[in-house]
Amino acid sequence: MEPNLKKIAAEKAVEWVEDGMTIGLGTGSTAYWAILRIAERVREGLTVRAAASSIRSEQLAREHGIPLVSLDEIDRFDLTIDGADEADDRLNLIKGGGGALLREKVLAASSDRFVVIVDESKRVRTLGAFPLPVEIVPFGSRLTLNALKALDGNPAVRMDGDRPYVTDNGNWIADCRFGTIDDPEQLSVRLNRIPGVVENGLFVGMTSAVVVGTAGGAIVLE
Repeated sequence: MEPNLKKIAAEKAVEWVEDGMTIGLGTGSTAYWAILRIAERVREGLTVRAAASSIRSEQLAREHGIPLVSLDEIDRFDLTIDGADEADDRLNLIKGGGGALLREKVLAASSDRFVVIVDESKRVRTLGAFPLPVEIVPFGSRLTLNALKALDGNPAVRMDGDRPYVTDNGNWIADCRFGTIDDPEQLSVRLNRIPGVVENGLFVGMTSAVVVGTAGGAIVLE
């Protein structure tokens, strides 16, 4: 049986969780394994409190016994663990494939340490092969999409069946194909200047460490 690379990365990252911490829980198939491992440690006696970046992760944490608190009760997170759709060697990320990029970025920006877990297929030299998710408000969406087109983003509204996918905050996701992103910081600024754009999936200068799951074990990039 092939090793579960996502699980390998997640379990390594959870080693940074210490007693008494306030933890941010990410969203997606890799963060899933981190939540399960944190829950195991809670059952073993670890004392933490946590908040999640999505309703889905919040439900998973609650089902497995992780103590949850409202974001209104939290000033800072000691540590947030989350996955990514792409990570380069400068620790820049593309996130949002799971549709929670806005909430994920709020948690990451409010964390003393932001640790990202990926399998080795997500590690890239340059970002951009994965479509960049951009969260937009439904109001005036055609105008916002036109502005994204003007940046050569080739946007496509993410669909959920025959209607647009709706985020936990009631917004839409425009998946953009910019091709190779040589300057993610500049692109992020340009995207967020567009009225109608709530946030984009480029995480630049936010990551403390990327833990890469490989068949030979976990590799930590800092």
